[in-house]
Amino acid sequence: HYFIQSNLRKSNDYDEAVIHRSTMSSFTADNNACGQTLLHLVARGSAIIAELLRLAGNIPAVFYLNNKNDLDRYGTLLSDFSYFTSVESFNAKLDASGDLQDRDEEFRENHLSLLKRFYKVFESVYKYICDINRFIEELSEGIFIQQSLETVFMDTEGKQLLCESLYLYGVMLLVIDMKYDGTIRERILVAYHRYNANKAAVDSHIDDVCKLLRSTGISATRRPQNYPVSYFSRVPIEEDFISMAIGRLRSDDVYNQMSNYPLPEHRSVALSTQASMLYVILYFKPEILHNEQAVMREIVDKHFPDNWVLNVYMGITVNLVLEWESFRAARTALNNTFDTVRTVSRRHVDNIPRLCERALKLLQEGVLVEDYVLDHVPKLMTFLRECNCTLRWLMLHTATPANHKRCKQLHDIVMSHNVS
Repeated sequence: HYFIQSNLRKSNDYDEAVIHRSTMSSFTADNNACGQTLLHLVARGSAIIAELLRLAGNIPAVFYLNNKNDLDRYGTLLSDFSYFTSVESFNAKLDASGDLQDRDEEFRENHLSLLKRFYKVFESVYKYICDINRFIEELSEGIFIQQSLETVFMDTEGKQLLCESLYLYGVMLLVIDMKYDGTIRERILVAYHRYNANKAAVDSHIDDVCKLLRSTGISATRRPQNYPVSYFSRVPIEEDFISMAIGRLRSDDVYNQMSNYPLPEHRSVALSTQASMLYVILYFKPEILHNEQAVMREIVDKHFPDNWVLNVYMGITVNLVLEWESFRAARTALNNTFDTVRTVSRRHVDNIPRLCERALKLLQEGVLVEDYVLDHVPKLMTFLRECNCTLRWLMLHTATPANHKRCKQLHDIVMSHNVS
């Protein structure tokens, strides 16, 4: 009896030790403070982007001042950041007109709750990058036992989360500039500041939020010089963190997708997620885009050998021809991709009839029964993979191009192969 109990106790101890080691080996385990902190930061980043996209469709039309009625009624009340240099004259004009005060109070009652929501999400962006900076600082100071920036980047989950944390901040900035016109967001911030004077006076972040989100000057017809580099540099970020993130995305298969795409022509699809992340993060280190031709050649050859339009985040696409036009090293490296445009587009277009024919045969009633699927899993997966890669490339590269000569030329080459 004692022998059996002793062996059971040893067995239980062994099982607990195995469970403990397997738990400790996971960077995002519940008992790993470093992993949990970073995981919550990244989850918060995704939630902020979701709220930015949600609110972008609910900006009150009056903030645009697009029609004469709104301009006459609220044009004086809705000011951009020029308000901060002329507060006294603005208040004097408001005090001198009872009608203007009535309109101001009406506007406040109608829009204050929404203004608070806009400010809260704008402030969340600033707090997010501050918390990322604080996390990196704590890693460097050894706050997290046995963890450093280098060890986290060596862990599979750790490097994914670190790269995602910086990428998501870049996406926030791009979404804000894309969905919220610079003048509109300045009007929103000024209106919030005016109607929440007491809170704003003790709110330490209002100045920082305004500095971060002031208008960049970009529009449909104008792209400011050094954009978006100057925008991305408004809040300083640790250089080593940026360099390590770029290094990992350059050299590693961060999400271990290569094994799922064995064909060499599908490599860019396998690496498409980290390619989008790399595109965004490179703006935090613009000297690579400008001057480091060898690095950019390596990045383009690995991530963009046959594609120049990429999905940055949830359907937000960019054309590298346009976005990298002002960066010498990036532009030069991308020219190698253009040499293969006709070959690559012809390959994808030629795949369509063959793939459609086989898809129609498989979709006939009685073909995809359980036994057939189980017996042909490898072949079906290969076929589905080829369909997805072909469809993905064509959807991205046949979309209506920007009003840019080179973009239109490449689009015309793709469409010349009778894509329908």
